[in-house]
Amino acid sequence: MFEQSQIQEFKEAFGCIDQDRDGVIKKQDLKETYGQLGKLNVNDEELEEMLNEGKGPINFTVFLSLFGEKLNGTDPEETILAAFKLFDPNATGSINKDEFRRLLMNQADKFTGEEVDQAFAVAPIDVAGNLDYKSLCYIITHGDEKEDS
Repeated sequence: MFEQSQIQEFKEAFGCIDQDRDGVIKKQDLKETYGQLGKLNVNDEELEEMLNEGKGPINFTVFLSLFGEKLNGTDPEETILAAFKLFDPNATGSINKDEFRRLLMNQADKFTGEEVDQAFAVAPIDVAGNLDYKSLCYIITHGDEKEDS
């Protein structure tokens, strides 16, 4: 399901979350990880909900399969491209990032400014402020090629 380099990255992530290094992610591990990231007000229900996705103890194998399920839920590249093309009537292959930001923050499932900034952090944006949505679609469906090197 994953390439060896991806598995190694997941191992590193698992190791960061498994705070007590016992090979199983528990509620306290999640709570401490969130605390390190600055989110101190995560409630027990949220944590229980996350843990219940594993349908049992979350060891590395379960952790990996959960990510596999989530990543395989991504829409096909053609579907994502078709959605972006709605914002590109002249078929230039890019859309203005400021206009796209406005749309993301004001339409449907409204994004926060922070969520848009996170999305734009991996998005290929040129010096003129245009987002290359074809490259972004590739990143969404295949991962960021820069991370592989």
